[in-house]
Amino acid sequence: MDNNEQHRSGHVVIGVDTHKHVHVAAVMDTIGGILSTLTIPTDTGGFQQLLDWAGSYGRILAFGIEGTGSYGATLASFLRRAGHKVVEAGRPDRRLRRMNGKSDTLDAENAARAVLAGFATATPKSADGEAEMIRQLKIAHDQAVEQRSAAMVTMKAMLVHAPDLLRNETAGKTQIALARRLAGLRPRQLEGPEDALRHALRTLAKRWQYLDAEARELTKMIAELVHRAAPQLLEPFGIGVDTAAEILVVAGDNPERIKSEAALAKLAGIAPVPTGSGMTSGRHRINHGGHRQLNAAIYRTVIVRMRFHQPTIDYVTRRTAEGKTKREIIRCLKRYVIREVYHLIRPAPRTVPTAS
Repeated sequence: MDNNEQHRSGHVVIGVDTHKHVHVAAVMDTIGGILSTLTIPTDTGGFQQLLDWAGSYGRILAFGIEGTGSYGATLASFLRRAGHKVVEAGRPDRRLRRMNGKSDTLDAENAARAVLAGFATATPKSADGEAEMIRQLKIAHDQAVEQRSAAMVTMKAMLVHAPDLLRNETAGKTQIALARRLAGLRPRQLEGPEDALRHALRTLAKRWQYLDAEARELTKMIAELVHRAAPQLLEPFGIGVDTAAEILVVAGDNPERIKSEAALAKLAGIAPVPTGSGMTSGRHRINHGGHRQLNAAIYRTVIVRMRFHQPTIDYVTRRTAEGKTKREIIRCLKRYVIREVYHLIRPAPRTVPTAS
């Protein structure tokens, strides 16, 4: 009896270390023994090869894949469509890496071991709907906004060295008016520094106008997708399209993978981290991890409510009278918003029709 036949009736876990051009997989039995390893190309043929190879060792319990949001996204999607359980294995433990060394095979083994031990339990995003579409558009939008801001900062810095007449003409103008004025410059031939300055300012102004139009168009697309995917997210006070988009990106197209509001709070970096020990039990510190863009969006929602939402204003007044600091009150309000959001993104329970 060969090795495959010996393990065919058992259960196995597969760990995969993902890369741009190849993936490395390791198959592990239920007592932690490595049965074999395999290197595959990152295409559909390679994915099917992995599936056939893994199935030859027994019943597959789960695939633990590193980087399901990057290099492993296509593989994870392929395996889900094939009906297999896929778990985000996360990055390798640095302590184990220092002890045992680093190789693709070891990383694949560690991914399988993390799933088998129950350390890796996170369900990856399915990335097959509006949330993934919003994420992709936001990448382009955020980059356009960043480059637009950089162009405006550069224009204003260069205007410091402009002739007095041009400086006076552009003083106090809005960004749109400033870009329009500078884009309309008609510089002469390059005969001196002033001519080069006018050419540079006109180029930057036209770049700003292009990026501004691009950002506005992407904003419209994102808003349309948000209204289509989760219009209920826009109902609470202080939550606009930008915040709702960040929420949907973090939740993904399968928000049921987030099992509780505490899990969502941890994803957003809002859940406090315990630091107690011995006589100092019960202490906590701010969570500096999580999705920082969502954390910032929830913070902005809280600030808006503290200024314009009467129930929140009353709450702040009461908690301030109890001796709470502004920072502590904001932490409480951020957790309240996350709790509110969690119930809005949860899919509606399916109702089974009863026979009359």
